[in-house]
Amino acid sequence: MARAWIFDRITSKHYLEAVKKAKAAKRTPPARWQVRYYDPAGKQKSAGTYKKKPDAEKRKAEVENSLHEGTYRNPQEAKVALGEMAEKWLDARTDIKRSTWWKYRGLLDAHVLPRWGDLPLSAIQHEDVAVWVAGLQKPRDKGGSNLGASQTRRAHGVLSMVLEWCVPRRLPTNPARGVPLPKSSEAEHVYLDYVQVERLAEAAASLRTEYGQIPATAHINRALVLLLAYTGIRWNEAAALRVGKVDLFGRRIRVTTAFAEVDGGMIEQPPKSGKSRTVSIPRSLVSELRPLVHGRPEDALLFTTRRGARLRLRNWRNREFTRAVKDAGLDGIGLTPHKLRHTAASLAIAAGADVKVIQAMLGHATATMTLDLYGHLFPDRLDEVADAMDEARLKAVA
Repeated sequence: MARAWIFDRITSKHYLEAVKKAKAAKRTPPARWQVRYYDPAGKQKSAGTYKKKPDAEKRKAEVENSLHEGTYRNPQEAKVALGEMAEKWLDARTDIKRSTWWKYRGLLDAHVLPRWGDLPLSAIQHEDVAVWVAGLQKPRDKGGSNLGASQTRRAHGVLSMVLEWCVPRRLPTNPARGVPLPKSSEAEHVYLDYVQVERLAEAAASLRTEYGQIPATAHINRALVLLLAYTGIRWNEAAALRVGKVDLFGRRIRVTTAFAEVDGGMIEQPPKSGKSRTVSIPRSLVSELRPLVHGRPEDALLFTTRRGARLRLRNWRNREFTRAVKDAGLDGIGLTPHKLRHTAASLAIAAGADVKVIQAMLGHATATMTLDLYGHLFPDRLDEVADAMDEARLKAVA
């Protein structure tokens, strides 16, 4: 059976009636020659109609060739709206953590679907995606979304994943692939020195409400700030840390879980990398952590509110951390709880840690990721290496 052929519609009663109606209305009659084919599933499809038979024959040859090579796409498949495909793609993502799923949901709703949701896949062009990416970074008063480099990359990443999911059945290539993306600028990193970390920790511990009351987490704020700034663990990892995972004698913390807020609730899940890791506790932090560990059950959360409730990032950041930053004289530099990881990395590098140590401490998937973020902080050791080689050479040839 031929996989593609030309059908003469003049043999169809419905076609003849359509021609008759068109002539009576003085309209152009419908095209006579229709290219038909069987798709890989054995279903009969149409590849278009043509007024002239040579045009139909040319199209038939194209369809046969693409069917033989396995590259044929039904043009109708690319007419589906991106929003419809985005929902299917998200429903199919059973391979990701729930918190990641909800992040994708938020990026789709906030940035991707408002721009692309109603457009057919075939209407999405590479240059239009590039313009959209640039617009995400523009200030709101200039019609943009005022996103930083990292959030812009995430929004583009979600769009790109949806489009990639449509290749090759619906699209020949991903139009979002290769679009220039902003790089995280050094200005987005904040590096505190030892004195600034101490001021912040002390300010967080000394907080009082406008009525002179002690805030909900003042009793753990100092230890929490110091732990974030000197170990580099993520805030949600610290919030999920159990007493039994803290070995003060061996000065080690085992990071195995992290909290995530999902649809208004809190869930416990593996760390961001999906792997557990061990981090070292600086000796000076042992005394800070001892009151939170001593005499408590191993399954108890290390950091809680005064009433024993688990910590929520938004509440802690808005009610206590931001105020402590201001009291410590550190406002205006963009400091957030997450950016204390940058401080941990910078202090460790300055202390002589190599890239593999930093990678293990921060829980990065690869050393390349660590270098992309902090490569500029590593000291220039070219002279040191050259001198060592020179010394070895002189000894060898002496």
